[in-house]
Amino acid sequence: MERNIVFIAVFAALIAALGLLPKITLASGIPITAQTMGIMLAGTVLGARNGALSVLLFLGLVAIGLPLLAGGRGGLGVFTTPWAGFLFGWPIAAFVTGAVMRATCAMPVSLAAVFASVVGGIGSLYLIAVPYYMVMTGTGLMGGIATAMVPFLPGDFAKAIVAGLITAAIFRARPAVLMSR
Repeated sequence: MERNIVFIAVFAALIAALGLLPKITLASGIPITAQTMGIMLAGTVLGARNGALSVLLFLGLVAIGLPLLAGGRGGLGVFTTPWAGFLFGWPIAAFVTGAVMRATCAMPVSLAAVFASVVGGIGSLYLIAVPYYMVMTGTGLMGGIATAMVPFLPGDFAKAIVAGLITAAIFRARPAVLMSR
């Protein structure tokens, strides 16, 4: 129990630390950040439940005003923007990533982690974020996909690969730490 709490807190801190990397803001106002890789790692390392809890802890800290999002943003206002669908999707993305990681136990860890990151950290995230963006901006499906998804895909796939490599390295160094398997 205590071990789980520590790992949940550590991964919430990791997601916050990844927000220190400079963000790139697109013309749409949606920032590209490294924090989505933290969401993927939370799922691949901690598993579905603990990964989602670490993201919820992080978002709770953001909600109370800590400037933990990329660019030093925080507070309830960030949950009212058109791109807040990404924030709402993060816990679900971590959960799905962890669930897929568990379901792919027969695969090598690195491949399972990349696959889980793509399905959970990219696929499930966009299933929430794009419709949310469309509703908040009045954009149609093609406009929503073109604005809230397509510009991010190359970086997201790169983050999924890096998350897979990091997860495999953690597994090689400390197999017991990988709670997703």
